[in-house]
Amino acid sequence: MLPCVIFEDDHLLAVDKPAGMNTHAPSPYAGEGIYEWLRSREPRWASLAIIHRLDKDTSGVMVFGKTPEANRSLTEQFARRLTHKQYVLLTDRMVPVKEFTARTALVRVGEKYVSRPQKSGGETAETRFRLVEQSSGRTMPSTIPTQSLRSGSCIAWLAEPVTGRTHQIRVHAAERGFPVLGDELYGGTPAARVYLHAAELRLKHPVTNKEIVFNAPANFAADPRVALREKLIEPQLTNAFRLIHGASDGWPGGYLDRMGDFLLSESEGPVNSNRHNQMTQLAKHCGARGAYHKILRRQFRGVTGGETGPRLLFGEPALPSFVIRENGLPYELSFNEGYSNGLFLDQRENRRRLLTGYIAPGFMLPSTSSRGKTDAPEQSVKRNLLNTFSYTCGFSVAAAKAGMQTTSVDLSKKYLEWGKRNFGLNQIPTAGHEFICGDVFEELRRFGKKGLLFEVILLDPPTFSQSKSSGAFRAEKDYGRLLQLALPLVRNNGVLFASTNAASWPAVEFLELIKSEVRRSSREISQIHFVPQPLDFPMSRAEPGYLKTVWMRIAQSRQPRPQPKPERQKPERQSRNQIQR
Repeated sequence: MLPCVIFEDDHLLAVDKPAGMNTHAPSPYAGEGIYEWLRSREPRWASLAIIHRLDKDTSGVMVFGKTPEANRSLTEQFARRLTHKQYVLLTDRMVPVKEFTARTALVRVGEKYVSRPQKSGGETAETRFRLVEQSSGRTMPSTIPTQSLRSGSCIAWLAEPVTGRTHQIRVHAAERGFPVLGDELYGGTPAARVYLHAAELRLKHPVTNKEIVFNAPANFAADPRVALREKLIEPQLTNAFRLIHGASDGWPGGYLDRMGDFLLSESEGPVNSNRHNQMTQLAKHCGARGAYHKILRRQFRGVTGGETGPRLLFGEPALPSFVIRENGLPYELSFNEGYSNGLFLDQRENRRRLLTGYIAPGFMLPSTSSRGKTDAPEQSVKRNLLNTFSYTCGFSVAAAKAGMQTTSVDLSKKYLEWGKRNFGLNQIPTAGHEFICGDVFEELRRFGKKGLLFEVILLDPPTFSQSKSSGAFRAEKDYGRLLQLALPLVRNNGVLFASTNAASWPAVEFLELIKSEVRRSSREISQIHFVPQPLDFPMSRAEPGYLKTVWMRIAQSRQPRPQPKPERQKPERQSRNQIQR
């Protein structure tokens, strides 16, 4: 069970949404909201329906409908105000009252909402407030984030919205002189997050009609960056993920990953004292045995292998190789192999898709019965997958664990041997799986000449690479050439996975190139699902997204391939003798 799930039956799903996560995606390429993320995670959640919303920076209880009957009932209850909601907020402003009801009309003005007298128009909003707790200085309870305050006091209020207008609690609190801590839009003191939490939701079950209460106690003491990961990642299955992602998490130019029992920091310079202190606290929270730092370099000429690898900052050193777990599968990592550690954490969700076979609502990987080289029905074999630029075979391990027969291609024999060790860690015999050391472009041409077809082909090339055979590869310049070689190898109704981490390449242009190459190959896309980078790599204006992935089911084109028009034949000039005859 995911840590964020509070309750689930055949009709309802209730979750504790973390702060920093939208209810739904603000745009197709701006990252997933919790709604899209849940629907694409489990087949039984494919039909979830949004009934109500929480702001991105508000945490707490959300309920989704799973059936049409539940959707109708919940929608009616919210519309008729038959539900009961309780929020908890923190503020650092003192007010003379302890209890009151705010009732105004809300009008949107730019990014904000403002209160107006009810008679002036706008939607009526009503909120009941009650003072819960007040503390100051050292007597403040442990649940209050004193490090986030400028003043020496913090007050907790209970808010019960009678209506469900956008921002109504935030607006009503601000206009009464106690804006929510961290709510800078409405005049709140800057803090690590907006300290507003939906703590309780009461409603009638859509089938039994019995009252049901969903609770999610506020934990305002938690680091919001850690809290987001801990709500979305199952600790028993995964202990390798990104803890801090650049400017989106308050570390411009810096990144921090959890790698099992160790932390790994990355930036273009050394770690300053503030970040060192944060790493110390996070290491203690995670139970990390040590922490490393790696300098991100733009140029590698003249740099030795030892200079590109991470250096120990504090704690005990890692073994030359150690094991982490992801989606329940062990993988070997190392801090002694230069710039690379053995696994790209931003592809975790896509490896899970291979493991489960579930891509998105209505989009599953091919069935276990497939056709082989000649696409003849009598040649029934395991699903076959081609993993290009396979590195240490992370994708191949997940696919093989799901029963696929894999072919992994990489230019490095060392990384392929590493991949075989990953197979061994997962008790997967390498027999029946191919590990080909060679240039991907040459191997794709060879597969094409042999008439090989694959159920699934994975294209995840580096942004830049150099090969003696094919020369330099630059993603934005050469991805089309890669697609031209791969598309003919995808069997009818097979799946093509295309991914790039070229940060400067807009998602729209990347998708347009793919669609153009599919049309050029006389194929068509019968299903498509775009995947942004995972939620532990949050996107923001200050830290735009870089990873773009698209899963496609490739079919034979229904339109006949256009035939070139025959050249118009010029009449031969007849000789004078022929004319006379």
